[in-house]
Amino acid sequence: MADSSSPTSSTPEVLLSEAEIARIVAQLAERIAPVIDDDTVAAVLLTGGLWFAADLTRALSRVGRHVRFDALWLASYGDEKSSRGRIDVHAPFQRSLEGRKVLILDDVFDTGLSLAEAVRIAKEKGATEVLTCVFARKPFPLPRAPEPDFFGWQAPNRFLVGYGLDNAGALRGLPDICALD
Repeated sequence: MADSSSPTSSTPEVLLSEAEIARIVAQLAERIAPVIDDDTVAAVLLTGGLWFAADLTRALSRVGRHVRFDALWLASYGDEKSSRGRIDVHAPFQRSLEGRKVLILDDVFDTGLSLAEAVRIAKEKGATEVLTCVFARKPFPLPRAPEPDFFGWQAPNRFLVGYGLDNAGALRGLPDICALD
């Protein structure tokens, strides 16, 4: 039995179903495909963006874009529910970005700190152009980093879990996006 202080003790409220997520990802692929090529490096921000990046790169493949893949492991939350206001780099890009277009992929845009840091790092590594794409764009009351070039879903200002979004590392694997507040 789950302890009441356990991060999984509340019942999540489904906000976006697995089928709706798949539809949004397919639409994003249709919008992104014309502005990238097969030499583009799709770079996921770990760990939350992994679910979205896997789905989006497969959706891009279905529309004829076969991007290269890489990852950048950044952290601004740890196991907290709000950003610590700084970015830690746990693992850098593995692939050369020199002279390539880069598409940075992440699960959610709230403060924008991680996305801005990823763009800075990609440019520093020689990317000729850096585009950004997030699955969910949350409202945020304070000024933040530049807006992503692409986003799939305008999320509510709630604590979200599922589809890569987590609560202290738990509930990332839910197939739906849920609120846990």
